[in-house]
Formats: sequence, structure tokens, C-alpha cells
Amino acid sequence: MSADALPSPGSGAATWTEQSVLGLRTWTDGVLSLRSTRDDAFAFLPGQYVRLGLRKADGGTVWRPFSMVSSPQEGELEFLARLVPGGEFSEPLARVRPGDPLLVERRVLGFLTLDRLAAGKSLWMVASGTGLGPFISILRDPQAAAGFDDLVIVHSVRQAGELAYRDEITSRAAGTAASLGSATSASGPRVHYVPVVTREDVPGALRERIPRLIESGELQAAAGVALDPEHARVMACGNPEMCAELRPLLIAREFRTTRRGVLGNLAFENYW
Repeated sequence: MSADALPSPGSGAATWTEQSVLGLRTWTDGVLSLRSTRDDAFAFLPGQYVRLGLRKADGGTVWRPFSMVSSPQEGELEFLARLVPGGEFSEPLARVRPGDPLLVERRVLGFLTLDRLAAGKSLWMVASGTGLGPFISILRDPQAAAGFDDLVIVHSVRQAGELAYRDEITSRAAGTAASLGSATSASGPRVHYVPVVTREDVPGALRERIPRLIESGELQAAAGVALDPEHARVMACGNPEMCAELRPLLIAREFRTTRRGVLGNLAFENYW
């Protein structure tokens, strides 16, 4: 994720609010979730992101973009982050404790939202690393993807410990598994979870990189859902290299991004 030139707390207070950190969850030494209070006026769509600010030891402020993990209905905000050794934002983030301040810009950004896609039958949410964040927000919002029959969450990481929110996703998938013979479950679309761990052999997880798994058909087989441009809609978020490989691969399969008001069946997030 790249830094952006944003106002310091002393010069642009109207553009952000100061919230309080409520809690942290450590997935691995380098991956954590952060919960904070939420301003009453802060509104967003599942899939969008916001810039967060932390104060540095020298008194300055560093900002980075993060997708909301929480749903719009939740009274708190939640974010998924990776700690980068020596990173300008990671260093103050590693020191954060409950009660510490977190600056949240008022403006939300991003086009990884369902209103950017044409109606379809299956929604594929393809993530690497902390790119999973916006898809958890979509999964938590009962109305966000209500028009789909199937939701496929593909999460690629290096080590199994980085499979953040795995229990939550598998619980939702298990809750819809009993209705596989019907169009949709009583509680909404069927949820399919495909974990991918590239540097460890993990039972129930695939190991190859996502583009290669699509080319071989192994990903589609593991999900049990077809990846065809007529019925499938694809969102991708994560490592820029993964997204750069996925784009021509999916375009060759007749997937298209939204252009000039014509809704497509493919969307990428590009805030890295």
C-alpha cells in the first residue's frame, strides 16, 4: 500500500475524525486486525476503503489506505493489516494499544463495490493477503450480495496462519451447505471457501498461485462453481502482481471491467 500526501492533524482537522482503538487480533507476527470506534456520520459501502492515520514518534502523522472489514451496519470499524518490517506506517501500528488514537478520513474511496458490476449468478471474491478485507465486509452485509446464488471466497496466503477470518468464513459456508440443492439458502447465497496456501501443505487448501489454478481449472473444481463470463462476476484485491496476472487471463476469457456506464463482470481494487 502506498502513502499519499494528506493533511497533517494541524492543517486539515475537518477532513478526518479521531477515533479510539478498541482492540487488536493478531493472526501472525505480521498480520493483525484492528477495531476502532466509528464516527456517527461515517458511511460507506461494502468493498470501499479509507485512509487511516497514525502519529509517529517524531510527532508527524503517516497515512495509509485500508478497506473496511466491518459491515456498514456495525457500530465499530475493523481493518486488516500487514506489518512491514521497517515500514513507516507499520512501526507506529506495531505499538498501537487499546485506547490509542486512530485518525480516520471522512472521505471513503474505491470502486470494489457491487454497484459496479452487472447482475449475475455467482460472485467470485479473489484475494491475496490482506486483500481479503473488503470481501469480509461484503460477506457480513446480508443485503450486499443478496441477488447472487453463490459467493466464492478465494484467499491466497503464504502460510496457513495468515488465513485470517478462516473460522468465520467456514462457519458461513457450513451454514449454507445444507441447501446446495436449492437456488439459494434460507439465509442468502451459498458460500464457498477456497483457501490457497502457497508455501505449506495444508489439508483442504490448494497450493498453486491463483492464476495457474484458474488456467488448470483446479480452482473452479475446488469451488464447485463455474467461472464463466455470462453468469460469474469477479472481484480481485491484493498483491499487485496477482492482479496484473489475473487481468489479461480473465479478459481473454471475455470478462470485462465497467466502462463508460456499461456495467461489466470484473472489478479490481488498485490502492496499493
